Amino acid sequence: MEGRAAALGAGTVLNALATGTGAAFGIDVETRATVTLDPGADDVRGEIAEAPDADTALIERCVALATERWGDGEGGAVRTDSDVPLAAGLKSSSAAANATVLATCDALGLAVGDDADDPAVDVTRLDACRLGVRAAREAGVTVTGAFDDATASMLGGVTVTDNGADELRSREAVDWDVLVWTPPERAYSADADVARCEAVAPMADLVADLALDGRYAEAMTVNGLAFSAALGFDADPAVEAMPHATGVSLSGTGPSVVAVANPDDPETDLDRVADAWGDRPGTLRRTTTRNDGATVE
Repeated sequence: MEGRAAALGAGTVLNALATGTGAAFGIDVETRATVTLDPGADDVRGEIAEAPDADTALIERCVALATERWGDGEGGAVRTDSDVPLAAGLKSSSAAANATVLATCDALGLAVGDDADDPAVDVTRLDACRLGVRAAREAGVTVTGAFDDATASMLGGVTVTDNGADELRSREAVDWDVLVWTPPERAYSADADVARCEAVAPMADLVADLALDGRYAEAMTVNGLAFSAALGFDADPAVEAMPHATGVSLSGTGPSVVAVANPDDPETDLDRVADAWGDRPGTLRRTTTRNDGATVE
């Protein structure tokens, strides 16, 4: 009983730590999961290919919850490999959870889709997403549950969510070019200073209004300035990008900064942003948004 799936990384439009409302968008970097189920096993063994010593509690919990809900409590093994750097603000945990839950569904022989009323669909992607969020909370890798990050990873496009209720408020396709700068340091979401983030709640409310009005790029730029200040990150990379990007933000709780450009806008130029960021330590990645979301392979 083996299953495979892949889920997207994502960038931030609105950090949910301030108010519980969050927004994110799927990008073309993936985490892949392979799940092998053994009806005779009573535990789950996890492995993260690019980080053999990393904590595997999240992906193990995803398999356990999925087999408890849709299977017969099978144990087994799960292995992930990823293009999404760990603890870099690009939703590595959400991508790993989504890929693992879908791969478990695949191993169980379940059909995954989006229409809950379709008799051919056994599990909807949104239900799978919510189960991964539950696993993330139980594994202690997130403060809010990160339903915004999880839905962007699972569904693609831009999603706006109520993370307290695990409610999807809106989803819309976007087509942007994307530039990501990831410095060498790492920042874990569970370690974020929530009180500092809550202090910028009025700005987060403004960002939420912009996002719900479809003004995503403006929203992410305001978010980036507010949360860079709240979380103690340098805002200079965002300021450098502003003249040449449609929007730019600190992604998640950092440290990555993500700039986006509408390819139809001649005023944008991510090459100039890359030049401005190129002397900074770390890595640059050019990619695009994606609107298809996670898939069973």
